[in-house]
Amino acid sequence: MERRGQTGLAEALLLDVVRLHETWMEVVFPRQLDPSAVLGKWKPETAVESVGYYLWAVLGAPLVAVTYPLLLVGFATRYYAAKLDSAVTRFGVLGAVIVATVVWGSLTLLAHFQLPTEVMLGIGGASVVAVAAAGLAAGFSKAGGRFVSVALAYPFAMTAIFLPPVVAALLTPSISNVILDPSYELARWILDTFLAVGGINETLRGAFDLETFGQQWGVTGLGYVLMWVGISVPLGWFLGLLVALANLIRPKPDA
Repeated sequence: MERRGQTGLAEALLLDVVRLHETWMEVVFPRQLDPSAVLGKWKPETAVESVGYYLWAVLGAPLVAVTYPLLLVGFATRYYAAKLDSAVTRFGVLGAVIVATVVWGSLTLLAHFQLPTEVMLGIGGASVVAVAAAGLAAGFSKAGGRFVSVALAYPFAMTAIFLPPVVAALLTPSISNVILDPSYELARWILDTFLAVGGINETLRGAFDLETFGQQWGVTGLGYVLMWVGISVPLGWFLGLLVALANLIRPKPDA
């Protein structure tokens, strides 16, 4: 991989596209992505194999065109995740939790002295959620294993980003319209687009109301919390899979 640092942008992009297409070929045919040093790259030997091989290659071309922009997102996500992982390595999981606690605790203390009580409570609640989610994300990221990182670390990292503002808005009526109103519109858009298949949106609308769900148990705003958890988890899985793809297509120097 040393040579990649010496190539231009156009050549690097071409190498990525070629490896992405070879990954597609690897799904059906052996020794496409990383050919054996002894046997070399597998090539079709019969007419039937040739037809299947080149047909599969043609089918993969549009898929590669659609997937490559997502691969670039994976590269960017991997870069920033590596920065955070480096910080966790230096401080340790406990150190990362302490740093998050100090940052959020300072913000809560500042709110206590300068802002109304309701705002302070909102920031305090958001602080607890942020510190807990950040600690879990850091812990799972250091637990080791690509599966653990994708399944748990990335979802908790997304939760640490998305959920604290929602908690703050639920505990602070004066800022609720800034967070909750756009959340309601986003929920309606998701229901009318991604979840419109098979009548899932109508089923969800009939099952509960976003604004009132949870009040029957004395937990006002539970619907918004579950909504953002429902967004954070699959988004975390999605980004984690893109990073895994990025590691496959363009391995890190130390990989």
